[in-house]
Amino acid sequence: MPTQLVGRHCTLSLDRPRIMGVLNVTPDSFYAGSRQVALDDALRQGVRLAGEGADLIDIGGESTRPGAAAVDVDEELERVVPVIERLSREVDCPLSVDTNKSQVAAAAVAAGAEFVNDISGLQFDPRMAETVAQSGAGLFLMHTRGRPRSMQQDTRYDDLLGEIVGYLRASVAQAVTAGISENRLAIDPGIGFGKSFEGNLEILHRLKELHCLGRPLLLGTSRKSFIGKVLGVDNPADRLAGTLATISLGVASGAQIFRVHDVKPAREAALMAWAICREQMP
Repeated sequence: MPTQLVGRHCTLSLDRPRIMGVLNVTPDSFYAGSRQVALDDALRQGVRLAGEGADLIDIGGESTRPGAAAVDVDEELERVVPVIERLSREVDCPLSVDTNKSQVAAAAVAAGAEFVNDISGLQFDPRMAETVAQSGAGLFLMHTRGRPRSMQQDTRYDDLLGEIVGYLRASVAQAVTAGISENRLAIDPGIGFGKSFEGNLEILHRLKELHCLGRPLLLGTSRKSFIGKVLGVDNPADRLAGTLATISLGVASGAQIFRVHDVKPAREAALMAWAICREQMP
């Protein structure tokens, strides 16, 4: 498995599981506990995530929950750029911007972001690959089918893992062609993005198959609805225990980066699972 992921001015070692803390500068993200609309609140939350041990912080200004409406470029810029500018001076861990818009990606990197996290795997904005290449940022490539507003309307696949692997392989190739070196690329199967409950479980069960792509694997399961369905828990606030189970099994399957709302418990679960799998101290 890859041993590092390179950002614009940093290198993230993958010698142990790494935790990506979620910072949503939105009023409508699916988990109310992650919403931070005011700048000062967002900064306090970012500092708290770093203090809990986040290895990087992912800042998003547009909710991508199923059914979410799109946010225009200007509004997304107003939400994320001031937070990145300020937070980059207040925490030591690198920052990532969660966006599928090239204009937002460019401004966020200029403001201090080290990585771009594109839920579309370069498919929503034809300028994204070139923009990231020119910026020098690292890039997370995720699989999805359809935009958030409509992605859950059809979740049937003839070969779910085959489609995910093919999609991500094409995204990696597109990024490399644009001039982004492979050591700056990580992949994400997109749990909950255009997938059914059964599909999400299948991805987690077969997660090791994604290592054929040769890139670091990001897993984002935190508090998502499939966990609630398994446990009979409607409120995302009550899905932490289920989330930690997916993280532990993700570590056992070779996932290296975990995008979470709850940094401290996620970090502890991941490190404990890693110690068991490796039979050594993290």
